[in-house]
Amino acid sequence: MTAYLLERAWLPSSDGGRFCDDVLVEVEDGRFTSVTPDADPPRAIPVRGLVVPGLANTHSHAFHRALRGRTQRERGTFWTWRDQMYDVAARLDPDTYLALARATYREMAAAGITCVGEFHYLHHQPDGSRYADPNEMGQALVHAAREAGLRITLLDTLYLSSGFGAAPEGAQVRYSDGSVEAWIDRVSGLEARFARTSATEKLGAAVHSVRAVPATDLAAVAAWVGDRPFHVHLSEQVAENDACREAYGVTPTRLLADHGLLRRSTSLVHATHLTEDDVALIGGAGAFASFCPTTERDLGDGIGPSRQLHDAGARLTLGSDSHAVIDPFEEMRALELDERLATRQRGHWSAPELLTAATVDGHASLGWDDAGSIAVGQRADLVVVDPASPRTAGAGRDEGAVVFAAAAEDVQRVMADGRWIVEEGQRYDIGLELEQAVARTWGEAR
Repeated sequence: MTAYLLERAWLPSSDGGRFCDDVLVEVEDGRFTSVTPDADPPRAIPVRGLVVPGLANTHSHAFHRALRGRTQRERGTFWTWRDQMYDVAARLDPDTYLALARATYREMAAAGITCVGEFHYLHHQPDGSRYADPNEMGQALVHAAREAGLRITLLDTLYLSSGFGAAPEGAQVRYSDGSVEAWIDRVSGLEARFARTSATEKLGAAVHSVRAVPATDLAAVAAWVGDRPFHVHLSEQVAENDACREAYGVTPTRLLADHGLLRRSTSLVHATHLTEDDVALIGGAGAFASFCPTTERDLGDGIGPSRQLHDAGARLTLGSDSHAVIDPFEEMRALELDERLATRQRGHWSAPELLTAATVDGHASLGWDDAGSIAVGQRADLVVVDPASPRTAGAGRDEGAVVFAAAAEDVQRVMADGRWIVEEGQRYDIGLELEQAVARTWGEAR
């Protein structure tokens, strides 16, 4: 057992949470065994700063990290972004994928993220054939998270079509298992491995989108998924909604609901262009909506109805998606700031609500109900934020300073499952590792 005295920590309360002073926490076997505010212990390791629970990144495509900054050249469009994304997807092998993912996950850890949901569809060799180990690319991601110190929910993704019946082409052939039965067979083999590994890895499932999986296969997906975490890209663009209506006569949300895939354990990624009926269906199911504001902004997708979804009964979570930015504090405040732009009004989201989205609800959407709060029995995750940086100085030592002033660079130390995975002074090394991994991905000399 190790005892820490947290100078000022965010603890759960009836209204979501509150900061308390001098919080004594005892950690044993990676969990909090006691949490006592206003303590004055004779011996405990001091932890200075504003301390919040570990943050959850609910939507990640690790290989997109190689695109940062490059897709903006010559102004950039969605099509230049997509072409470069396919270029990266075609280049990676298990070794380069491991290196890029590990560096990306280390960047996440340094930003305060202790758990990642990896939306994984880069399954096969460049010609679409399987590796000798058909799950080698997924295993690379699991090893990368393990080496970075993060928990991971691997959301193994079904992808069968480039768009409402069209065959995969180019780099997309790496994504496809050919049939829903072949996908289930491959993922079932991966699940057997997870059952034998550590308690920091989970297997979830995903459908890339309703355009990438025929409606006739959705019932089989629903039957196999069971109570596993299930994620799907939903209504990211107006064109997807229009094509879905043309193909099936309903919206993507209604299609999922009609095939048993809109449930409490479902996470709907983006959920940007929704009808009133869509919002009611999602809220009625108590599903999660994973918003990725910095990516949605970067791609010009639009601003989703986050508050409307929440008020209908949905639970909001946050992801960094394409990693145009990896900064969970920016994602938190972007929910509020984007709503202000869309409505020309302030005051949609409170800081405690946004912290809940980034912690408790984020972890729950990835299958980790025992993480996201500093409480007895919960996983011992701690994120130490500097209250006196150039960004946070004078902002107040409370949740407002954390959500609306802090940035990833203000994270000083990070603990995951009782182990310090980030210490001060490591950002330089993380930057070097990222530089080398991205250069290696593109085949550039460094």
